[in-house]
Amino acid sequence: MKVHPLYLNGAFVTTGRDLPVRNPATGETFARMSTCGRAEVAQALADAHAAFPAWRAQPGRARGDVLLRIAAEVERRKDEFARTITLENGKPLAQAAGEVAMTIDHLRWFAEEARRGYGRIIPPQADGKRHLVTKVPIGVSAAISPWNFPIVLGVRKVAPALAAGCPSILKPASATPLCAVLFAECVHAAGVPKGVFQLVAGAAAEIAGEFLANPICRKISFTGSTEVGRSLVAGAAEGVKPLSLELGGHSPLIVFDDADLNVAVEGAMIAKYRNGGQSCIAANRLYVQRGIWDSFLAAFTARVAALRVGPGVEPGVDVGPLINPAAADDALAHVADAQARGARLVHGGRRRADLGPAFIEPTILTGVPADALGMRDETFGPVAYVNVFDTEAEVIARANDTRYGLAAYVFTRDLDRGFRLMDALEAGMIGINDPVPTTSNAPFGGSKQSGWGRELGTEGMDAYLETRHVSLVVR
Repeated sequence: MKVHPLYLNGAFVTTGRDLPVRNPATGETFARMSTCGRAEVAQALADAHAAFPAWRAQPGRARGDVLLRIAAEVERRKDEFARTITLENGKPLAQAAGEVAMTIDHLRWFAEEARRGYGRIIPPQADGKRHLVTKVPIGVSAAISPWNFPIVLGVRKVAPALAAGCPSILKPASATPLCAVLFAECVHAAGVPKGVFQLVAGAAAEIAGEFLANPICRKISFTGSTEVGRSLVAGAAEGVKPLSLELGGHSPLIVFDDADLNVAVEGAMIAKYRNGGQSCIAANRLYVQRGIWDSFLAAFTARVAALRVGPGVEPGVDVGPLINPAAADDALAHVADAQARGARLVHGGRRRADLGPAFIEPTILTGVPADALGMRDETFGPVAYVNVFDTEAEVIARANDTRYGLAAYVFTRDLDRGFRLMDALEAGMIGINDPVPTTSNAPFGGSKQSGWGRELGTEGMDAYLETRHVSLVVR
């Protein structure tokens, strides 16, 4: 069985220590991934630090050209990337291909952004002075990416760091490291100088511990749970280390009476069931206005019932397995809790034991009380909680009644209402008649306990730049 290597200081390295990589659809180990400990991570940081002066000295256009070469390599191997994502993550091949396409777009966006690390000149308030503001790279950065979108969420951190002039060390999730190895191969083929990008893998606490404690590491970007985010905040406090955190979500999706029914149903299907609901921006709580309730629920249920569940490599599959059987257990526990509190099961709600322990049916519950587990914490699976509402003021209050604030969705044909909801909803991203608001050229991130900072857009590269003021006395 192949043992996949780390990528350290321009070389592919196996360490004699490895972890299993399992196919969620079958539970079988199909590959192994080399791992490292704190000593190797400390050396990677030192090598990145050595590479920093030359990399930051490159003109932005030159760094952008490197990113374009990486993008070309990823595109050349896009089918291999998609299949690898499906094998280690479980998502259907078509959705994996979509993730790869977005990855390529991110690389190309930040290749262009590399030219635009703009500063400014400030008019002086005293005679004989000139004030300049410049943007400088923060230094060696660490990227910790999750398993649910294993390549795009890693590249979303690495690409802006490299564009800004910062060497980057990527630590992928232990469940899904293989597409990161493919990415390292693309980086190597693109001729990236040694030490500028490196790939480490292994125990998350041990590797993150070195990132936090080592002063060479000047910035950490993390996507994952709010619980782990809190631990990183605590660990970063001693060194006052900057963090970018994209954490948990509990997104509301609101359908008003005046919405186009077909658009709303299609949008709800995408926002809820894409990637099997394993997305931080997935719609967890659906609120439908009473006037459209019956027609929406009937159409939505029919669409959900038609979803095909199966291994992601099979043609025509809409919903693959969850990442592991424990994740399926957690989702089903939320379903059982909702039912115990009085919710009505409209569709699904069971494990697909015929397919394997990680598969569950796409599920709809209605009449779900506010104290149900799934109405307080995100259900990371294909489970939709659909409730009725009457007034705009009521649904705004219910939508905002959460400690999270990552994304929200609104379906309405009333332009005035769209603007009111844009202002009233407490979320970092709001899709109005749009179930997929994420795009390379717009900021991605949340409020409240959904995180700190923004990725993508111009803000994505800003996260790796420090602002410097220079005051000149002119004689």
